[in-house]
Amino acid sequence: MVFVVGAGSLGAEISAARLLAPYFGASTIIWANTIATVLVALSAGYALGGRLADRRADLSGLSGIVLTAAALLALVPFVSDPFLKLSVKALGALSVGAFVGSLAAVLVLVAIPVMLLGTVAPYANRLALTDTSETGTVTGSLYAISTAGSLAGTFLAALLLIPLVGTHRTFLVFALSLALVAAPGVGSKRFLLVPLAVGALLAVPPAAIGSGVAGGRVIYWAETPYQYVRVLQLPSGERWLQLNEGVAVHSDYRPWSWLTGGYWDQFLVLAHDPSQVAILGDAAGTVAREYGHFYPRTRVDAVELDGTLNAVGQRYFDLRGPNLHFYTADARPWLAANRKRYDAIFLDAYRQPYIPFYLLTKEFFENVRAHLIRGGVIAVNVGHVPGSDALEKVTSATLHAVFPYTMRDVVSQTNSIVVASDAPLPNGTLSKFGVTATLTPALSGGSVYTDDRAPVEWLTDLSILRYATGAR
Repeated sequence: MVFVVGAGSLGAEISAARLLAPYFGASTIIWANTIATVLVALSAGYALGGRLADRRADLSGLSGIVLTAAALLALVPFVSDPFLKLSVKALGALSVGAFVGSLAAVLVLVAIPVMLLGTVAPYANRLALTDTSETGTVTGSLYAISTAGSLAGTFLAALLLIPLVGTHRTFLVFALSLALVAAPGVGSKRFLLVPLAVGALLAVPPAAIGSGVAGGRVIYWAETPYQYVRVLQLPSGERWLQLNEGVAVHSDYRPWSWLTGGYWDQFLVLAHDPSQVAILGDAAGTVAREYGHFYPRTRVDAVELDGTLNAVGQRYFDLRGPNLHFYTADARPWLAANRKRYDAIFLDAYRQPYIPFYLLTKEFFENVRAHLIRGGVIAVNVGHVPGSDALEKVTSATLHAVFPYTMRDVVSQTNSIVVASDAPLPNGTLSKFGVTATLTPALSGGSVYTDDRAPVEWLTDLSILRYATGAR
């Protein structure tokens, strides 16, 4: 029982972070909140378990606690659904109160069964002690068994269960394991129905996250090892790729056009007749598809961390071209291991709403410069909340620490593209293929980020908070 409880506790923590990721992201802040919630719940459980053990030291009482925790853990993915849906609406409307409230509600849902699991350690220790002279040996052995279980639960959740059966059923697998070891010890056969009920819930399919767009229809969804993926089709036939909470559109496809009318088109004119380009953060391949059509002789190395998106692009976004090459890899180590030099490198890698910090540092941009030909350009898509330029300033300052020339192309109130090069860049309007970009001097005043210090998440969160509270 102690082993399985250890596995369930850490498995619940990993699963909780994964449950929240499609709605709140997977930033260090979310992980910190999840870990803190689990630690507080376990601490409360340890204190409560010690008192319960002194009042009623029997196996039936311990088994009842574990069985209750199993039942509550099984309900988490079902009960949390309305709170998570509320969070999507709140994030889309930038409503801080509803966002924080829904996050807190889900964390509390997870905290209650974890607290009950925390009571097991002192309770089991009390039951196992028959001779006070063996207190150290018994306590040490139980801690070792519990830690081994925690290790098993961590790897089972992260490496096996979540990738194979999904987050929803991972909760149920751990709940079922807890119920199976606890039910026989309660002392009544009717409690054997609890593991049967939990097992039956495994047959209930997880609900897909809705589109949240009027008239939109989800035609594909999947939970990959990295994120929640959804393809949304609009009544016009246009398709969007949405990831995680679904606030942003990561790829766009219009069957009647090679262009999208969005920021993706800008990359066609920011590089002058390139022979080789690299796209870091290809998603479903909107930019790669455009290059395959408008620049058929250009070699396009499209890099995407989540290989599922390449298949999604080919199936739903008409991703094709005569000279496209796809790589499933993390952008930074891929570039570091690559010896090619490019005319242009496009960076469009978001873990919405954050750019991964290690792709916005001086060290990374130095590596980018080493992979560009003389006069080559790097173009970084910077998404931000309306009216906020803090992230763009940081991006510009960090790029300027490596490249002597930096410019900006304001695409919309939520997107700017920052362009940098070791050669002078044109100042003014660029037009080609019906796409127009206007380059103006880059913003100044930002800090230079490094691998040691790059608080991208704090910067983004503060921008969202200021916007939501009316501060500009």
